[in-house]
Amino acid sequence: MRVSQLYAPTLREIPAEAEVVSHQLMLRAGMIRRAAGGTYTYMPLALRILRKIESIVRQEMDAKGGQELLMPIMQPAEIWRETGRWDVYGDEMFRLKDRHNREFCLGPTHEEMITTLVKADVRSYRQLPLRLYQIQNKYRDERRPRFGLMRSREFIMKDLYSFDKDEEGLNESYEKMYEAYTNVFNRCGLTFRAVEADGGAIGGTGTHEFMVIADSGEAAIVYCPVCDYAANVEKAELNPIDMPVEELEALTIVSTPGTKSIEAVATLLDVSADRTIKTMVFQTDKGLVLALVRGDHEVNEVKIQNLLGCLTIELADEKAITEALGSAAGFIGPVGTLCSTVIADTTVMNMYNGICGANVVDQHYKNVNATRDFTPTIVGDIRHIQENDPCPHCALPVKTARGIEVGQVFKLYTKYSKALKATYLDNNGREAPMVMGCYGIGVSRTMAATIEQHNDEYGIVWPAAIAPYHVVIVPISAKDAAQMSLAENIYENLNAYGVETLLDDRNERPGVKFKDADLIGYPLKITVGPKATNENLIEVKVRRTGEIFNFAIDNYLDEVKKLLATL
Repeated sequence: MRVSQLYAPTLREIPAEAEVVSHQLMLRAGMIRRAAGGTYTYMPLALRILRKIESIVRQEMDAKGGQELLMPIMQPAEIWRETGRWDVYGDEMFRLKDRHNREFCLGPTHEEMITTLVKADVRSYRQLPLRLYQIQNKYRDERRPRFGLMRSREFIMKDLYSFDKDEEGLNESYEKMYEAYTNVFNRCGLTFRAVEADGGAIGGTGTHEFMVIADSGEAAIVYCPVCDYAANVEKAELNPIDMPVEELEALTIVSTPGTKSIEAVATLLDVSADRTIKTMVFQTDKGLVLALVRGDHEVNEVKIQNLLGCLTIELADEKAITEALGSAAGFIGPVGTLCSTVIADTTVMNMYNGICGANVVDQHYKNVNATRDFTPTIVGDIRHIQENDPCPHCALPVKTARGIEVGQVFKLYTKYSKALKATYLDNNGREAPMVMGCYGIGVSRTMAATIEQHNDEYGIVWPAAIAPYHVVIVPISAKDAAQMSLAENIYENLNAYGVETLLDDRNERPGVKFKDADLIGYPLKITVGPKATNENLIEVKVRRTGEIFNFAIDNYLDEVKKLLATL
């Protein structure tokens, strides 16, 4: 391809709409253009990158026994109603009706569709295991699409579904996919961690997220640098903290005018925050809920949702709190509460002589003890993990990082097969539900995440495996016949040798060509100037390191290939 013919309109200024580096650079490098909020056109360079990522994904899926198919994007509502998920997705699901008033959705995921397909054809244990995947556009009506391809309404995803006879088979499928995902992201040149995660609307109890480490990541993760434990903060498990044993003192009420926050209460009563009990009030589809954590800790809403099995959870507003509990936020507590559901963090149960709201405005209780003064409905781990908290596996301090989720693997067990009656006959002729797994990779998000991790002040720095082209040749002067002839020769030889090469044949200043090459991020840049025509030496610059090599005209092909193998 010649740059004069390439449809890649680059921009010098950062577009105002772009918030994160990947969005800025893809717009500036002429890789994407916005069609509407959260939807983008992939320009030729971006599509080449996407196809390379897809090729890597296909190779790794096929190597683990995956078979590719393609399912409809438009899915009938009735199969989603059978699993109870038609309402779980809520407003995130694009819904539509045909001319006969039949309801459909644009697929955000395909568990229902694949299970319905397989149950119609699989009858015997001899047909299992089965691993089926597709690479396809998905649709989710994000409330606030942002960050370009990182959180969009239309995106490209690979989703594979495994069907096994039993849990042992599921574990094998899961391990194969875990290995395949590790291979995919390694081959894409990414630094990542596989972390324990929550299943969310997909469901299942065993799941890992594959997180590309980047400061711009929306997700917070924790990891242990010693034992390799890693988890999304929403999932990270925490053991209860032991508190010093104290002699219990009498429960008393103290006046705390205007002190709605933990900090204000602690200051007024001259205690540290870890002596207080924080009470948060949530509205869920199962009613009002009190959540209790130690004052210096934060409540993890996902853990509460999982403990309750509720579909929705949000902070209760002041009106709801006043009407239901007879007090105001900041003064609510578990002792004598009118709330029927109280969830206490395990560490709260170890506290002696704590301080909490007294359910009366401007009053708090002192010397509160859970085993004596109130009885929680549920006791469990409901707090957010924090940096330097003890690792749940080895007790050494954990570290935190930011990550971009690019893939997730789930153990679904029989969640969908039971709901949709996807069964098989075992070797004794007995009917049993298939045991399922689900495995997704965000292909378009992987492209964006790669840029977030691989960029510098000049632009993108592509790993060679997924770069749009491996090499760009830049003649210093398009008007110099000798330079152009040599550049043409190098261009043809490299392409014939299997190296994807661009020739920048534009009649532009060298500085413009160099800036575009750095912005787009080709791994190697070959400059053809006087040194090439006079001394038979071509200058090869490595985009990632800035290193410059001079190769003789008669042996540059092998040298270029060797360089690319290191990138």
